[in-house]
Amino acid sequence: MNQPIQLSLEQQFSIRSFATQVQHMSPEQAKDFLVKLYEQMMVREATYKELLKHQWGLDSGSTLA
Repeated sequence: MNQPIQLSLEQQFSIRSFATQVQHMSPEQAKDFLVKLYEQMMVREATYKELLKHQWGLDSGSTLA
């Protein structure tokens, strides 16, 4: 897993488009956007953790004997 993940051309284009949008934001808009983006990342991470716990049978409702 030491190899960097290659992004598709569509993803690379999306990043370039996003960078252009950010360039047109005021510093205050960029800060607000960054906080919202971070919050979404945290929600996504928590969702992945819950899905994995459920998939692996580690959620509180499971019984392992």
